[in-house]
Amino acid sequence: MTGSVGLPSEKESPFKIHLVSLGCDKNLVDSEIMLGLLTESGYELAFEPEQADVIIVNTCGFIRKAVRESVRVLLEMSACCDRSRDCDHDRVGRRVLIVTGCMAQRYQEEIFQEIPEVDAIVGVEDFHHIGEVIRRTLSGEKVALFNAPLASTASTASSAPQKRIVSTPGGFAYLKIAEGCDNRCTYCAIPSIKGSYRSRTMDSLIAETRTLTASGVREVILVAQDTALYGQDLGQDPSGRPNLAELLRRLAQIEELIWIRILYAYPENITGELIAEMASNPKVCHYIDMPAQHINGGVLKRMGRKAGADLIRALLAKLRDAMPDIALRTTLMTGFPGETEEEFQDLLAFLPEARFDRLGVFTYSREEGTPAYQMKNQIPRRIKESRKNKLLGAQKTISGEIHQALVGKTLDVMTEGRVPDPKGPGGYVYCGRSYRDCHEIDGLVFFHSEEEKLSGEFLRIQITEAYDYDLYGHILES
Repeated sequence: MTGSVGLPSEKESPFKIHLVSLGCDKNLVDSEIMLGLLTESGYELAFEPEQADVIIVNTCGFIRKAVRESVRVLLEMSACCDRSRDCDHDRVGRRVLIVTGCMAQRYQEEIFQEIPEVDAIVGVEDFHHIGEVIRRTLSGEKVALFNAPLASTASTASSAPQKRIVSTPGGFAYLKIAEGCDNRCTYCAIPSIKGSYRSRTMDSLIAETRTLTASGVREVILVAQDTALYGQDLGQDPSGRPNLAELLRRLAQIEELIWIRILYAYPENITGELIAEMASNPKVCHYIDMPAQHINGGVLKRMGRKAGADLIRALLAKLRDAMPDIALRTTLMTGFPGETEEEFQDLLAFLPEARFDRLGVFTYSREEGTPAYQMKNQIPRRIKESRKNKLLGAQKTISGEIHQALVGKTLDVMTEGRVPDPKGPGGYVYCGRSYRDCHEIDGLVFFHSEEEKLSGEFLRIQITEAYDYDLYGHILES
């Protein structure tokens, strides 16, 4: 379907595409695939919407805040479509506006009603057909393309195109290993948007990673709604256990790949086999993001979480026993319906016990269509925010202490670029990430260099200064 995309004739310049990607890293992968499909078919990319013939907004619809941001961007882009065109050619009467992603899937009817400038809405299972959608909209057709995302077996997830235009800086890329989710947390709308969990085939992931490393990628960051659940639906493991460990082993065989990082591994699915593979595989970063959400048993039960407090505590101990240097990241939620002050104090007291290296805190968002939406004792916003700030304040102290212990140690750091020195105006420093740092969500390592350093270059950095979230050091060697 993507082979026929309405290309201009040889005498005409190609249509130009401007794509805005919102939301999570999994959404970014979908955006990169769309860009790869379109450029392969002859379209050009426009860095500004005013230069484009077609504007695509890949939206997020996970929580209310994300929906508001998506609506804001859509309104900005629709205003751009209404203005007189100033592109290089005038083969269409005005710019075409296409909406894809989670918000498109969740609010398809409302989008056409509220933003009439939208020409097409594409569901989460259908972005691979973006070329056909563009052809139809350029012909003046209004398009709504949706397939039910509730498939229980691997479909789109296992046959996703390998060609992508990687938009992340430096030498890393996200690798989406599965789609959908089987964890029916009572606060989450993702299963109703994305459908059941569907792993990609291992061969497709290895092939895509080889393509990425051939273009200079040296770190892949594994993402899915729950990476630890990978493979259980593929039937490759007779025991029925997740086989993320086997995927790590096969990825490590790719010579050019240096780092493999794991995000979003739910605690209940982190197996002893996976921990052993992380500890023994030199290419797997001693880093894991395992969303716990809470520690109080009553709150976890109301959330529909499968991992209880005892399992979470035991897992932290197992991970640190196997990898004493592991960097542990988690996310916590405040203000879930019915959360009492005593339940919150349990969570607050848990932080100095757990001593997470990295922590994200979110306030509960009441989402229509989820079981928690109907729950009694909804918590006022000011209380949710207050509790969030208390957790972040406690974590700031813990993070500062952990960083101070790194002074004098040496870390391998992947360079990300040259930036203004955060410590003062007028100067510039290089920055990068160690195995302890994931892009955007964690801190940075800053260092000076008289010689130019390229993004993606690995350096040995000795840490000389530590702050709450970032580190400073000097280069020992490349």
